[in-house]
Amino acid sequence: MDKHIIVGVHIVDREAHAPMVQEVFTKNGTQITTRLGLHDRINSSNGLILLEMSDTPETCKMIEEIKAFDGVDCQTMVFEH
Repeated sequence: MDKHIIVGVHIVDREAHAPMVQEVFTKNGTQITTRLGLHDRINSSNGLILLEMSDTPETCKMIEEIKAFDGVDCQTMVFEH
């Protein structure tokens, strides 16, 4: 069954944590269909990235890798078709 996967990545202290998250995104770029970056207007050191992902085992591995980082919260929504 094909799934539509949306991933939200909240980064606290972007200067410290964004480079390691970006490295994972770059390594898994073929799994990312759409990427939208938002920053917190009140506390500009925080950021939110929304991803539309492919339904593959690599996507699951990427999400688990991001969840393991300190200062990063990763949540998913999965829509089944």
